[in-house]
Amino acid sequence: MSHTIADKAPVAVPATRRLSQRRMPRWAPAAIAAAAILLGIGIGLAAGLESRIQWGMIALLLFVAGTYAVTTAVEGRRQAKDRVVTSVVWACFIVAIVPLYSLIATTISKGLKVLNGDFLSHSMGGVITIQPGGGIYHAIIGTIEQVGIATLIATPIGLLTAVYLVEYGKGKLAKAVTFFVDVMTGIPSIVAGLFILTVWVLMLGNGPSGFAGSMALTILMLPVVVRSTEEMLKLVPNELREASLALGVPKWRTILKVVLPTAIGGITTGVMLAVARITGETAPIMLLVFGSQIINNNPFEGGQSSLSYYVFEQFQNGNDASYDRAWAAALVLIAFVMILNMVARGIARWKAPKTGR
Repeated sequence: MSHTIADKAPVAVPATRRLSQRRMPRWAPAAIAAAAILLGIGIGLAAGLESRIQWGMIALLLFVAGTYAVTTAVEGRRQAKDRVVTSVVWACFIVAIVPLYSLIATTISKGLKVLNGDFLSHSMGGVITIQPGGGIYHAIIGTIEQVGIATLIATPIGLLTAVYLVEYGKGKLAKAVTFFVDVMTGIPSIVAGLFILTVWVLMLGNGPSGFAGSMALTILMLPVVVRSTEEMLKLVPNELREASLALGVPKWRTILKVVLPTAIGGITTGVMLAVARITGETAPIMLLVFGSQIINNNPFEGGQSSLSYYVFEQFQNGNDASYDRAWAAALVLIAFVMILNMVARGIARWKAPKTGR
């Protein structure tokens, strides 16, 4: 039997099959991209287009078309469609990342002009707006206090609401709470500011303060905390709950000792992302805090500033010195939000379940 198999002549592979097995070299996409860029620049110059963005869009279209044409000739239409979809995904990624890169690059280049130790440690008290000088120390204090108070209020309320929806919520009340959380997710920040302005300032007669702004930020932060915590609690396996309940542990203690510690990484990440979301809000601060040129460490009395309001205020002044301060404050605000996001990712990795081998 073995001799019979060994003596058989090799079967000839049809030419169409050999052709269908051809593959483009690895350097082909890079070569097509380089050719598309050169052609895009050439067409842009020939057409008199001055914007490099227009050149880039032409190059992207040429890259997708060139990828389809070359892949069809070498690998066939089926592989060409697959590569075209991949090229479109990469093109969309580039289109999305270019504005972000441009924003960050512009903010860094213009913000570094006046960003130094004095800028971070001084306020605008006694500084003439048309002259250089001054800083954002008062705005940093206002941002930390306002966001901190909002976090202290929104985190426990949002956490308890999410626990109710996941562990206890049934019937019409749970559906109503879920509906209102969804509605609050889409509320514009100016509406939250107007609500606090009507209730806290006009009806109760309180003046502008950082605490008033914090209450508006709390409204904006609550749905984010509720939604993120709710999703993290749903990811906790029911087997853990059942095992704890089977041992005779009360449900409230099971939630406190088993469910929440298991989901604490995701909950913390959601809270940090919610903090990053409200840090750049300007409209509620304009309505309720009114801003300030000097340091005000008391968030319950008098106007305060914040980084977002400081940026708006300086751009509104309309002179070169104010523009430089605004760009520097915007850079600090972006760095603050990026640090919060990095901390959230670090906590998520630290608290992620470890799988042993």
